[in-house]
Amino acid sequence: MKRTVRQILEKKGSRVWTISPGASGYEALELMADKNIGALVVMESGKIMGIFSERDYARKVILKGKSSKETPVRELMSEHVITVSSSQVIEVCLAIMSEKQFRHLPVVEDGQLAGLVSMGDVVKMIIADQKITIDQLEKYITGSLY
Repeated sequence: MKRTVRQILEKKGSRVWTISPGASGYEALELMADKNIGALVVMESGKIMGIFSERDYARKVILKGKSSKETPVRELMSEHVITVSSSQVIEVCLAIMSEKQFRHLPVVEDGQLAGLVSMGDVVKMIIADQKITIDQLEKYITGSLY
């Protein structure tokens, strides 16, 4: 059975923290620190405009000598956003994240933001599935399956 994004969201919840593109980088960092998260979906008028992550901050503020209090999120966010549906299998999500070097994928259903999955979410589910398979194989080999 292939695991899907829906199963990740059922386990972790569909709460997504967002920020407007006009907010300052500092405001985004404060929200991320307060919620203990690594990325925010940048939204305007119900539309996904980008993603702002810790990586964006490090590369576009610190390394370029900008001020996070004066620079708006629209200048710092990653604009190219790939989204997935809740029916997407997690192996495809992992392939997208690995190939594109993304750590977060917004989940969109019927044109609306429905959740956010991280690389950590996907890897945890894959590891859990592998553990189940290993346990079943061990039981089969030792004859204790039945």
